[in-house]
Amino acid sequence: MSTKAKIYALLIAVTIAGLPVATEASVIELSAAMDGPSANAGEGTGSPGTGFASVIFDDVTKDLSWNITWAGLLGSPFAMHFHGPALPNQDAGIQIDTGVLNGGDLGPPVNGSAILSAAQEDDLLNGLWYLNVHTSVFSLGEIRGQVVIPEPSSLILLGAGGSAILRTRRKQRDST
Repeated sequence: MSTKAKIYALLIAVTIAGLPVATEASVIELSAAMDGPSANAGEGTGSPGTGFASVIFDDVTKDLSWNITWAGLLGSPFAMHFHGPALPNQDAGIQIDTGVLNGGDLGPPVNGSAILSAAQEDDLLNGLWYLNVHTSVFSLGEIRGQVVIPEPSSLILLGAGGSAILRTRRKQRDST
């Protein structure tokens, strides 16, 4: 076996070894780091408040669950929503109410879950949702953060995609 063939075999073996995690995993971890400067489509509020949301999406059951914490807000929270679709410099309508508005726990933390539609799933996974904390001082939202897939997860997916491209190119070359 040539050195080149050994390298391809090793790449394929590493890819196959890593694929069960990527292909069998039905849970996608996302997060949102919230702050005052991001609120109001990036115009900011001047709030020193910060927050963090740990978000889990199950792409089989379509269940979205969250754990949201915050500190240093100038006002008392009265509503908290996932909004979208929107880029960081845009505002959008409510997609999911976290339950605070409807008599839910005023926390922190705020925990909850909801089932997403196919369109909501697409927007969420494409980074087009944000989380907004509305308070008595900033009724349009005191802190805000875009919901994103953290970088390490993106790198794993990129690696799997790159390996698939290498296999396809090799098959095309071998068939000619």
